[in-house]
Amino acid sequence: LQNTTDSPVTVETLDDVPEHVLRGLPEDVRLFPSAVDKTRLGVWATKSILKGKKFGPFVGDKKKRSQV
Repeated sequence: LQNTTDSPVTVETLDDVPEHVLRGLPEDVRLFPSAVDKTRLGVWATKSILKGKKFGPFVGDKKKRSQV
């Protein structure tokens, strides 16, 4: 039996992503459906990213390693 009281699944789209996030993505990084959660977007590299590569600007709260 199918439960008819389930709410519809919301799928994140590019329209949900703030403009500053899209502007801060490096040239070789794209947002596509996540491999972990198909209802969310994930960050995908179109080529290898060198260790230490920085991109931004950073917007948000910095967290200690123990907090993530």
